[in-house]
Amino acid sequence: MPAHSGENWPGFGLGIYAWTLQTYLRLKEAGFPCNLTNQIPEQGIVLFHKNVTESANLQSGPSRLLICFKADVSSYPAAHLHVVQNPCDASLQKRAYFIPHWPQPGLLPREPSRGNSFETVAFFGHELNLDPVFRTPDWQQQLTRLGLRWIPIINNNHWNDYSTLNNGWNDYRQIDAIVAIRRFQDTPFSYLNKPATKLYNAWLAGVPAVLGQESAYQATGQVGVNYLEATSLEAVLIALEQLKQSVTWRQSLVDRGRLQALAYQPDAITQRWQQFLETVAVPFYENWCKLDHVQRQASRAKSLLVSFSNRAVKGSLLR
Repeated sequence: MPAHSGENWPGFGLGIYAWTLQTYLRLKEAGFPCNLTNQIPEQGIVLFHKNVTESANLQSGPSRLLICFKADVSSYPAAHLHVVQNPCDASLQKRAYFIPHWPQPGLLPREPSRGNSFETVAFFGHELNLDPVFRTPDWQQQLTRLGLRWIPIINNNHWNDYSTLNNGWNDYRQIDAIVAIRRFQDTPFSYLNKPATKLYNAWLAGVPAVLGQESAYQATGQVGVNYLEATSLEAVLIALEQLKQSVTWRQSLVDRGRLQALAYQPDAITQRWQQFLETVAVPFYENWCKLDHVQRQASRAKSLLVSFSNRAVKGSLLR
């Protein structure tokens, strides 16, 4: 267990802990009443990551409300409410609420002593979330021709294993820019369940970001204003070359990103959690507890219909 929410604990590299444990620690540190448990309580508002349902059967009760951290997987039909990490995901689902994913704990910003240097380009993430072209010698050779060095901090661990995870995702001290593109052929509708963490981590770290065409980035930032978007390898190289040549433009992207980053500081996200729990979850729970057996059964049936409806809407959109 980490001692506090800002610790660079390897387990925070797993979604199940980044959502559940970090949310608990942040709220607890803010003085909000909550408990972490390995037993399903008989009553109360129960928040859980969808992946725990791989080994636990969570069902609602007369005094038990279920709120699922959906993350980047499917919704949980038995949940009353879902918390999602992409505003577009929330707009396509009923009873889904967008709260930004936590930024990287223990984040170390770019060293001010690097000044106007522009030499290192990094990727922080899982291997599956990086286009294969960035793992070829040709990519590194093209960067070398631009006078740049590639520093990928890549993990390929299973979703529930952090024993071999490289926890260097927090260290931007020697980084001058990041590149993060899952696939060049993607459209903004390809990753409606993914967060914009790579963008606001870059903002908080004080480095420019060259990113793929994704809905979360487009909903969070402004292309050409506080981050760059690339749909081809050639576009990535052009963007990096321009960043290297123009200190003024590069600094403008960083400065504007720093302003946007205020909304993604841990304290700001903690406040959003408190507001959600107080104004949405608690009233919903109070209403749920007032229902009789027949009404609860009807509500469960409605939740199943909502779940199937949500899947159908997303499926038709992605076809």
